[in-house]
Amino acid sequence: MLLLLVLLTVAAMRITLAGAQVDGAARDAARAASLARTPASATAAAQQSAARTLAGQQLTCTQLTVTVDPAGFAVPVGTTATVAVHLTCRVALGDVAGPGMPGSTTITAGYAAPLDPYRAR
Repeated sequence: MLLLLVLLTVAAMRITLAGAQVDGAARDAARAASLARTPASATAAAQQSAARTLAGQQLTCTQLTVTVDPAGFAVPVGTTATVAVHLTCRVALGDVAGPGMPGSTTITAGYAAPLDPYRAR
């Protein structure tokens, strides 16, 4: 019984920590996308930034999806706009999973960063 309680505690801590790490990766990815000049380069920058941030945090996603909403790039220069990034990370829990626990969990996070209104797009 005590072992099960310890496994549940460790799994809960891992999920909480992974959530914070995915949030940070979404923030970094949105910032990287906001520095790009085109939607295509924003998507590439967001994907690279998210993967780099998660690797630096030593979080391994069995499946990582990075979605960029580049609608802000279509806004005329001089108008405020944002670029939004949404991450989905599937984290394996097999090494701490007890009876009745899932072998993995999906963590999502999103963040929007402002685009410079006076920068050419």
